[in-house]
Amino acid sequence: MNDEVTFQLSAIYRSFKQGSEELHVLRGAELSVQKGEVVALVGPSGAGKSTLLHIAGLLEKPDSGEVRINGEDCGGLGDERRTALRREKLGFVYQFHHLLPEFSAVENVVIPQMINGKSRKLATQNAILLLESLGLGPRAEHRPGQLSGGEQQRVAIARALANGPAVLLADEPTGNLDPDTAEGVFTQLIALAKEHGLAALIATHNPALAQRMDRTVRLDHGVLSQT
Repeated sequence: MNDEVTFQLSAIYRSFKQGSEELHVLRGAELSVQKGEVVALVGPSGAGKSTLLHIAGLLEKPDSGEVRINGEDCGGLGDERRTALRREKLGFVYQFHHLLPEFSAVENVVIPQMINGKSRKLATQNAILLLESLGLGPRAEHRPGQLSGGEQQRVAIARALANGPAVLLADEPTGNLDPDTAEGVFTQLIALAKEHGLAALIATHNPALAQRMDRTVRLDHGVLSQT
């Protein structure tokens, strides 16, 4: 495998039982994403984009196929190693921010770092730098309920980057935002992904946003194809 390929899916199959029928969500999906590359994942609602992201993020196992993160085959790994890889190598951004409401913005970015073994002091320094890079320095001590939707999602992006991941997975990260706010958040997300050299896979229904990424893959009827 190319040394620059950070994230790879090979021959991924995934099906679900729906009553007496079997729903084939993924039919041999193949995808490689290189370091510093931002790839758009598009397709109709219900096509399986979230399932693909869950498998890529080691949150769900495929029926068959191979997932590699930084060259490591994740198929036979136990839960402990999979959890460690999610914590250390993967960053997630969802449509809803999922911030902890009782903690401030900076604390939401500090917590995953401390779980990963970093001291509170170093974690706080890194969190502040990340929030400042997203224009949130003055809002660092505010709780999520005191932040706008765009600010909440920027905190979620900072949290996703806090442990220095190699791979960024985002599922409709601007889907809950108005167009102007979505544009600003998306621009910052792409800039940070490039700056940090991440292999990024971003699901979106927005064709204009997809066109701004390096390339686009489409999932339809279980088949993943280049567009």
